[in-house]
Amino acid sequence: MGAYIKEQGSTKVLMVNDKPFVMLAGEVHNSNSSSVKVMEGVWDKALSLGMNALCLPVTWEMIEPWEGCFDFRIVDGLIQQAREKGGKINFLWFGAWKNAECMYAPAWVKTDLERFARAEVVKGERRSSIGSMGGHGRPYSTLSAFCANTLEADCRAFHKLMEHIKEVDAEETTVICVQVENETGLLGAARDHSDAADEAFAAPVPAEFVSYMKSHTASMAPDVREAVEQGADEGSWAEVFGPVADEIFQAFYTASYCNAVAEAGKQAYDLPMSCNCWLDKATDKPGDYPSGGPVARVHEVWDFCAPAIDVYAPDIYVPNFVEVCGQMRKNGNPLFIPECATHSYAGPRMVYCVGHHHAMCYSPFGFEEIGEPFGAMQGFLFGMDVTDPALKTPQSVEEYRAYADALKNLMPLITERYGTDALQAACAEDKETKMVTLGRIGVMPMFNVPFLEKQNGVLLSVQTEENAGYLLVGHALLVLTSLDPERPHVDILDMEEGHFEDGEWVMDKRLNGDETAFLKFEEPTILRFRGFIYK
Repeated sequence: MGAYIKEQGSTKVLMVNDKPFVMLAGEVHNSNSSSVKVMEGVWDKALSLGMNALCLPVTWEMIEPWEGCFDFRIVDGLIQQAREKGGKINFLWFGAWKNAECMYAPAWVKTDLERFARAEVVKGERRSSIGSMGGHGRPYSTLSAFCANTLEADCRAFHKLMEHIKEVDAEETTVICVQVENETGLLGAARDHSDAADEAFAAPVPAEFVSYMKSHTASMAPDVREAVEQGADEGSWAEVFGPVADEIFQAFYTASYCNAVAEAGKQAYDLPMSCNCWLDKATDKPGDYPSGGPVARVHEVWDFCAPAIDVYAPDIYVPNFVEVCGQMRKNGNPLFIPECATHSYAGPRMVYCVGHHHAMCYSPFGFEEIGEPFGAMQGFLFGMDVTDPALKTPQSVEEYRAYADALKNLMPLITERYGTDALQAACAEDKETKMVTLGRIGVMPMFNVPFLEKQNGVLLSVQTEENAGYLLVGHALLVLTSLDPERPHVDILDMEEGHFEDGEWVMDKRLNGDETAFLKFEEPTILRFRGFIYK
């Protein structure tokens, strides 16, 4: 019982009390989870969107305001509230790092600069100016991954948190997973330049790590693979990893730090644990994004250093959403999205992630504002790509709820097929997936046609028998084709719009005539389909 992850077919599934659970979730704005009163309205919005779970920050400064003195009243309040609302929780541990900064460390940590060392973007400086905001640098400071005192204190606090969650929630399993830290890594430089970091960088790379990296090059990013293959078999980080040494080094110590925190937590209560990442864009250098965090290019490093981390989770605010989802699936990592944008693709992307990637979690960040457009400053502050035209069009609450309700309606059929080809999806953003299949019948969605109201369509298929199953479709024109060259013709035998009640299909409308001759669907619609192919 409880919450755990199990292998299923080609993927991994989050299990809650021995049943698959797909998190159709939302992540709240950082400060909202500091107040149960504020969270009342937030939960109301979540339920209006059809969400079944929330990602809620729990911060180090709140639970340990004075060293060794723990206060879990807010944790208890959030858990009780979630139970009353009928939802689950993914707690986000904002410990040493939040957005690669130490903003949520307690005051007693922040003020003791000797005991809790800061990272040094520039040698000898605890605080630096990074990036650009209106032509001016942004002040930046964070704790160092190379400080044993910080790690010890972070581990102790996280252990106490997990110990308390187990005490109050092990039987009810309201909390089903926990994120360790938030967007770890270092901004402003590819690696820490403190004395401790410099000493470690000059020291020999652990032989076991060198061996692991050299035997796992097949999945690596091209530049990382080249550096690993051409690097020395032993020596300093620069000698072994050449041009990517700084980022590999920072990832090694960041991942090792997070693994130690996760291990401390799992010793108290063994829940599934994730680490999320601020993404690297194509033109970025390490330090433009937090260097050392679990972006896809350093997954091999994290795989070696952080076995206690079950999932690497991307925060996706970039236009190439589909590409990022594929990148983050490498080496068997399940797709778990704790943060993404709330523009007009939010609902269709949820369906796509569940159907195409068999996602464990999909969670728009700041969902409290779904239905409201993003301003340029808000997008800039959250690291979103404000050149994405979709950001100008807000996701409608009604459409998002319709997609979420449809997924929940189909969920028993969907989760049975996780990790198999019987569950598929295509979307307007995915230019590679041209169709979904139900046995030997292909269903080709056309999204970019002038008579559709929107061009953000999606199609999900659930095969239940040969040439039959269910479709969830929105903003698409469907074309049926035979995949059997010996039987090239397709007829529709049955097509119904409907829904499930208590596990039984209920027909709302039987389609035929004009409605099957021209299969155009705008609003999210569940179809039951049975076809026939012949010569």
